[in-house]
Amino acid sequence: MRILANENVASEAIEQLRESGHDVAWVRTDSPGAVDAEVLRRAVAEERLLITFDKDFGQLVFSRGRAAAHGVVLFRITTPSPNVVAQKVSHALASRSDWAGHFSVVDDRRVRMTPLPPAKDD
Repeated sequence: MRILANENVASEAIEQLRESGHDVAWVRTDSPGAVDAEVLRRAVAEERLLITFDKDFGQLVFSRGRAAAHGVVLFRITTPSPNVVAQKVSHALASRSDWAGHFSVVDDRRVRMTPLPPAKDD
C-alpha cells in the first residue's frame, strides 16, 4: 500500500508499516511544516492513502471539498506509548483494503467509513 503519513504519526508506526512492506512517505521528514491542504494535495498527486491524527483533514475534505481520492484515515485512538500506537495503526491498516474513496475514522473500538464527496474546483 502507498501511504503518506502526516507529521503527527509516530516514527514507530512509520517503521512498522515499512517493515510490513508498505511504501510510506512521511511528511515529518519529506516536507516538515507543510500546511494540511498541501499535504492532501501531495497524497492525491502521489496516489497515496493519507494517515493522520489531525481532524482538520475532515474539514478540508467535507467543508472545503478538497480532493482525497485515495482516502484519508483519521486515527482517534488512545496513545499510551508510541509502540502501542504503531501496533494499532499497523493492525487497522491491515484489517481492510477498501480505504480508497473514503474518509475513515479509526478509534479504539471500530472503524467508521464515509464515502468521500466529489472534489470542488479551487
